[in-house]
Amino acid sequence: MAFAGLILAGGEGRRFGGPKAFARLPDGRTFLEACCEALAAASARPVAATLPPRHTGHEVPGLRQVPLPAPGLDMLGSMRWGLWHLISEPSWDAVVVLPVDHPLVGAPAILALVAVGASAVVPCYRGKHGHPILLGREVAGRVARDELAGATLRDILRTVGAVDATVEDPGVVANCNTPEALRSWLELLG
Repeated sequence: MAFAGLILAGGEGRRFGGPKAFARLPDGRTFLEACCEALAAASARPVAATLPPRHTGHEVPGLRQVPLPAPGLDMLGSMRWGLWHLISEPSWDAVVVLPVDHPLVGAPAILALVAVGASAVVPCYRGKHGHPILLGREVAGRVARDELAGATLRDILRTVGAVDATVEDPGVVANCNTPEALRSWLELLG
């Protein structure tokens, strides 16, 4: 199945001390670069990222940048904006949506979601749900057009009957939304 990638990286990162998109991993890569590389390694095409509205510079090879129209959009609003920009691209059947604060996700976890073949898939590691999620093209279009009931992404996933995909990648539950959380996950994962 051909699939696109969408990185949600438009937040201001107040808890992180700046936009998480540009936070760095110990190897020097930004969170944005790590997410883009994981999606590209899993063969996502195209790969796009929602970014803060005033973002300038920091080009990432192979990444389509989609600045948000205004600051303060929540995760669902950011996802709708990104999907709206991807939906005109006819080359994909599904989209993997990866929040930028999950930079430790590997390509095998992404491929496990795609392999399920459902219209909405959520990864599950040791009984805990995480990210990224997969949306089939029809569901993604309905999300972009705000046609599905629900105030949160969790509500929408419930509405469309998302299925679980068990993965062996702790990166799917490694929410690195503060510098302390990043350090803890890096220590835990070795």
